[in-house]
Amino acid sequence: MELPYYPINDFGPVMKGLVIGGLGIFHVFLAQFAIGGGMLMCYFQWLAAERRHALARQFVSSYFQYLVLFSFVLGALTGVAMWFTTIQLSPRTIGLMVDQFHWIWATEWTFFVVEVVSGYAFYRYSAQLDDRSRMRLLQFYTVAAWGSLFWINGILSWQLTPGTWSIEQPQLWGGFFNASFWPSLLFRTVSSMATAALVACVVINTMPNASRDQRKELINKTANFMIPMVLMPLLGAWYLAVFPDDSRSWVLGGSPAMSLFMGITIGASLLIGCYALIGLFFQKLYINGATATLLCALAFGATAGAEFVREGVRKPYTIRNTLLSNSITPQEVAHLRQIGSVTNDPYPLRGAEQLPTEQLRLGARVYRFQCSICHTPSGVNGLTHLTGSWNGEQKRLMIAQLQMTKPFMPPFAGNAEELEALVQYLEWLSADRPPQWPTRHDPQILQQINEWLIEAGTATAVDKAAGRGPAE
Repeated sequence: MELPYYPINDFGPVMKGLVIGGLGIFHVFLAQFAIGGGMLMCYFQWLAAERRHALARQFVSSYFQYLVLFSFVLGALTGVAMWFTTIQLSPRTIGLMVDQFHWIWATEWTFFVVEVVSGYAFYRYSAQLDDRSRMRLLQFYTVAAWGSLFWINGILSWQLTPGTWSIEQPQLWGGFFNASFWPSLLFRTVSSMATAALVACVVINTMPNASRDQRKELINKTANFMIPMVLMPLLGAWYLAVFPDDSRSWVLGGSPAMSLFMGITIGASLLIGCYALIGLFFQKLYINGATATLLCALAFGATAGAEFVREGVRKPYTIRNTLLSNSITPQEVAHLRQIGSVTNDPYPLRGAEQLPTEQLRLGARVYRFQCSICHTPSGVNGLTHLTGSWNGEQKRLMIAQLQMTKPFMPPFAGNAEELEALVQYLEWLSADRPPQWPTRHDPQILQQINEWLIEAGTATAVDKAAGRGPAE
């Protein structure tokens, strides 16, 4: 069994997953703005063509300038940044996704190209076109933008619910149209419509030639686009229902962090929905730019919470039943228990000269390979903080039986010597990195670690509970 190793970048005290997550949240929010924005502009272009509002055409032109500036420019930059960071930090996951869905990716990129070309064509020539041509161009843009969501949604939802796909039998469409495909797609569509409408309320307040009454009327028109938010509780419940049992348990109390972010998503969405339904749709209220911006901030918070949950519920996997969160497959864990996880790692250790012993250098390499994607040594989600109250024996036991003590963690994929080296590395860090440190090779301790590793097994807690997993 030949395990691939990749060079992985380091961001110091910032957790690598936080870098990907932060970029991802910002990119998703911009993408939702672009998708819903196309639908909203088609609606307002229809209002303009039917002469239902005098400023509808002006609004479309004004709104599209913001869409180009934020969604096209910043969206493109963050999209490239996402690819740039993910191939540095999680190359095996991205490689498997591209390998299995390369034609789907190509189709999605084709839709994206149509979206960009039609969008810039509208931006450049809309003032010279009649209403019918403007509508047709906006429809091209809208279909392409939503089509891009359609294709990417299948790949992202596959990571959590791979359907009939498996690495042994990679059924493309069985994996693409998986259990969470439709609830995720519909939920994101409604979120995109709401995001676009909230941004519209901000844009309307920037229109210099519109009176307060005209702005109020335009805002009330955008409220129609937020009505589908009443479906979000049903779509959210449907989405939650198709989660694997263990993933559902994380958000229902099994993981305080995921439960908290789920609460943020629900709370922010509820506040926006109630304000839109009662205040804007029924009472026909006017909101100024500050209030509209605040609502957009709430929408961003809801998006952030939802994306955190979507990423978190996959643990201990990045691709369900196929690739663990540290980019090791379940089948490779038992093999690495025998030969060591970093025995064949070809990459040099950065700052190795600062580590006083070979055992500490081994521990640092084990940390880099198995832990660094989700943890830092002493920064965000730092191991020295998380293990600071444990003594040496507790560290050995907790790490050896990691998947049992922390079910959302993958099993330790190394031998007893590597585990002891990792423990010594953590204790050296906690001692403020002294220039001298003893090497510890106590045979009794190594034997005890090995017994704990055998007792824990190589399957994840999730797979053990389901009665499946690699052979021990």
